[in-house]
Amino acid sequence: MAAPAPAVPNVDENRYAIRLSLAIGICMLVGKLLAFYLTGSSAVFADAAESLIHNIGVAFAGFSLWLSARPPNSRYQFGYERIAFFSAGFEGGLICLAGVAIIVTAVQKWLHGIAIENLSAGTLITFGASAVNLGLGFYLVRTGRKTKSLILEANGRHVLTDSWTSFGAVAGLVLVIATGWTPFDPLAAIILAVVILYSGGSLIWRAITGLLDYTDPGTRTQLHQTLDTLCDELNLTYHDLRFRFTGQRLLVQVHLLFPSATPIGEAHRRATLLEERLSAATGLPTEVDTHLEALEDHGELHGR
Repeated sequence: MAAPAPAVPNVDENRYAIRLSLAIGICMLVGKLLAFYLTGSSAVFADAAESLIHNIGVAFAGFSLWLSARPPNSRYQFGYERIAFFSAGFEGGLICLAGVAIIVTAVQKWLHGIAIENLSAGTLITFGASAVNLGLGFYLVRTGRKTKSLILEANGRHVLTDSWTSFGAVAGLVLVIATGWTPFDPLAAIILAVVILYSGGSLIWRAITGLLDYTDPGTRTQLHQTLDTLCDELNLTYHDLRFRFTGQRLLVQVHLLFPSATPIGEAHRRATLLEERLSAATGLPTEVDTHLEALEDHGELHGR
């Protein structure tokens, strides 16, 4: 038996946030390309390349949000929510690709001569873009956490990475202006690329662990504590707790033990109460699936 799966909340809010991210991302890309055209800076190129990759990632995230909101059907009976992990992995892969491209370009420019122009204008444009992205990134992460959307939170973290790379590009240009030593520019680009690679690798790792149904210790502790309390109240015993996160919902499976003399109707009633209360206590859209067993012969049947 299973408690009805709650609908995923705030779908419209998530869609609005991802559309806002894409619109601002396109504007930021245009501004950064203009700054690169004016300066020829490796650090600004790194920033612009990261923004281009980011916009591709946002477009895929938007598709993932649309697909994840589709209801289950006869072919996909658990829905499409696990696309969230593919989205995070795809975005992480794009980020790593951008990081490698930035390092190669910076090294080539360093080896073949560094020419930077219009530093003041390029620095101002890049700084403005970084400030806008900083605000957008915090908004997306906050909205993703509020709506329990891994897709939106991953996109927000990517935007924050884009913002930090922009601030890093500004720092490199400021150092060139202050010292006149142009190698600060490719050095800043390489440092930014390392940060970008770490961010992309983190997203890929999160996608892999999600697809492999990683068991989060904090969630396990919370579920055990809640089940202990509920089972004391309902005079139940439980074992074999399992759970996994789909990217939007928590799926929980647990076996409940009843005395053999318990009427099936009473056992069903108490199991349903536990499902409802456990679902409400997690703070996530949660589907609880319980399996009812007799307490007396449980060990014998399971070879324990």
